[in-house]
Amino acid sequence: MSLLDEIAEQRVAEARDRGELDNLPGVGRRQTLDDDAMVPEHLRAGYRLLKNAGFIPPEMQLQREINTVEELLEQLPVEDQAGRSDARRRLEVLRMQLAEKRGRGLSMLTTDPAYQQRLLDRLDRRESDVLGNQAEERSRE
Repeated sequence: MSLLDEIAEQRVAEARDRGELDNLPGVGRRQTLDDDAMVPEHLRAGYRLLKNAGFIPPEMQLQREINTVEELLEQLPVEDQAGRSDARRRLEVLRMQLAEKRGRGLSMLTTDPAYQQRLLDRLDRRESDVLGNQAEERSRE
């Protein structure tokens, strides 16, 4: 143990003996510790400081925006072709920005043809369902 660690331990023990640590908030409750094992040791303090201040890495912010645009795209009415086209363009731009941030050119996650096809199939199914419901309603009228 280093000299600094020994001094810190000694001060904590003295404060505990004087009872200064008895009525702290959260006494008796389990602590939830952040898992920062994947963060290099020399960066942990800085990352924790940014996290506590409410900042997130740019990649995570972009991923959140991508998720939001995907949800928006699912909720847009089938008839709103201009809105759907704008949302798809925005989605592609966000995916390219994320890939650039990750330093991999085009990211496997966001440009994987299978992933894109699943998303487009899901949107097409929704459009087909809506159009089928509209045709059914017209035939009842």
